[in-house]
Amino acid sequence: MKITIFGKGNMGQAIGHNFELAGNTVTYVGSNDDIFSLGDLVIMAVPYPALADLADQYGDQLAGKVVVDITNPLNFETWDELVVPADSSAAQELQKRLPNSKVLKAFNTTFAATLQSGQVGGQQQTTVLVAGDDDDAKATFKEALKGSPLAVLDAGKLKRARELEATGFLQMTLAASEQIGWTGGFGVIK
Repeated sequence: MKITIFGKGNMGQAIGHNFELAGNTVTYVGSNDDIFSLGDLVIMAVPYPALADLADQYGDQLAGKVVVDITNPLNFETWDELVVPADSSAAQELQKRLPNSKVLKAFNTTFAATLQSGQVGGQQQTTVLVAGDDDDAKATFKEALKGSPLAVLDAGKLKRARELEATGFLQMTLAASEQIGWTGGFGVIK
């Protein structure tokens, strides 16, 4: 499968690494890169404020695509709140901007180090929680990661993205306050 990742930072590279291990072709797009075509699966590995501009700029090209939002929309000035409406999420706001795309929420409850190693705290398999309203899009996402060291669990409809973002926010604040390491985080035990 052809996958496009907007963002060449730690998260984009760690996510791409897993898709490549699973046998996919990954193209990375930076802010100054020209884009000629997008893959069927598009990962938004960018800071939350960049989502609106990308949606506006590439909305037509993203129509019909599975678009994965990985952002945690927290207030980076205060580290004290999420900046989306209380009854919404970054992913739901992105879906409103991209009504002809299939938006999923994933990767926001994992750190780059745990994605790169495939383990949380060096002990437990990294689990990627994915939320979205389109079951076929979630199946495509899961299939694209088959063969990587990651486990993928369906977290429900896109409205569950709010809880995923709150979980990601909590994990980030714990790491920023040095209560957990950036190689740690929350794990899922089946």
